[in-house]
Amino acid sequence: MSHAPITRRRLIGAAAAVPTLVAQPRHRRPRVAAIASIYHKFAHAQHICDRFLIGYGWNGAHHQPEIDLVSLWVDQVKANDLSRARAREFAVMKVYPTIAEALTLGTGKLAVDGVLLIGEHGDYPDNEKGQKLYPRYEFFREIVKVFEASGRGVPLFNDKHLSWKWEWAREMYDTSRRLGFPFMAGSSLPVTWRTPSIDMPYGAPVREALCVFGGWIDGGDIHAFETLHCMSERRKGGESGVRSVQAYRGENFWQALEKGAWSQALMEAAMCRSHQLKPSRKGFNNDFPSLEAMKRMSNNPYAYVVEHTDGLRSAIVALPGVVGDFCFAARIDGRKEPLSTQMYLPMPPAQTTLANFFSPQVNNLEKMFLTGKPSYPVERTLLTTGLTAAGVESLYQREKLIKTPHLESVAYTAPKESTFWRT
Repeated sequence: MSHAPITRRRLIGAAAAVPTLVAQPRHRRPRVAAIASIYHKFAHAQHICDRFLIGYGWNGAHHQPEIDLVSLWVDQVKANDLSRARAREFAVMKVYPTIAEALTLGTGKLAVDGVLLIGEHGDYPDNEKGQKLYPRYEFFREIVKVFEASGRGVPLFNDKHLSWKWEWAREMYDTSRRLGFPFMAGSSLPVTWRTPSIDMPYGAPVREALCVFGGWIDGGDIHAFETLHCMSERRKGGESGVRSVQAYRGENFWQALEKGAWSQALMEAAMCRSHQLKPSRKGFNNDFPSLEAMKRMSNNPYAYVVEHTDGLRSAIVALPGVVGDFCFAARIDGRKEPLSTQMYLPMPPAQTTLANFFSPQVNNLEKMFLTGKPSYPVERTLLTTGLTAAGVESLYQREKLIKTPHLESVAYTAPKESTFWRT
């Protein structure tokens, strides 16, 4: 199925054509519903919902959101569930038996001002390609049924990629445009701290860009593509769309690197930003691994190489056993040295226990629920969802080049204002 190009003019026109479903401003504290796959310690729902209930650190102080999380629906309730305990602790929030009741507060009509869709973690099957079949699309459809029955929609956030299946992701995006409700999605990586605290200069002539990370097919790939695109989308002309994706794995990974499928110098520039770069010799913590050492250390590396319609060459490069975090580098015309940074995740065990990188994500969600305006474009996550699916498909088809005509139309302009966490 073909789609018209996604352009700024088309987006503005679509929004103007369906004003009846956009939520109207209210003079009380906005009320938010959370639709979650599971709610246990360290699950995404716990990290996000707890921040709305308890608050979080922001600008050197404790910040209590100007929003009430009033309802919750959880798909899988197990022995380690926290949702019921949170409902007892916070009287403002009630757990409901269905998605529709969580959105209507039992009234039969939409009664909240925003929705969190957190379909990450839980006991769901994997397919033969290694994708976790999280039911985000299924949850989304139930949410939209309430919007349509109520004659209006409200801002909606979808955690991580839209769906494991491209066709469903595109349907989710198109539905949001058709009904006219604000839609935001994606990873926490684009808005976390950066070391160093820099952004891509707006309008920079980027020639090549990549993200190096520790590897995790599908679930980690989306984080790497979001890291890559929150920087590269700021290039001259904005994001232009993608023509093809090709995967390389194992021995083919090293052969592709040696043939220049992506730049070794740029890969090493990104690796230099890592706080979790494994030394090649025991007892040494400042030893940058040689290419031969990387071959010895890395367990089944892989890469997805992307051809953009404007000529940009980009890639995500997974080096399990060598790198443990998400690092970015780009080559810019007229600049001698690569621009590089790390999307900082606190070192373990704080990365798991505190997960402070969720705080800037929740802060951006709070802004959207208060203003009705997404902080960053959902088109980014539509594209990264499609890239992740294409990369996984290339691996599944023995590293076949995957043509992506469906991604050539996903072109958009990023906002000039940066949204990452600067302290």
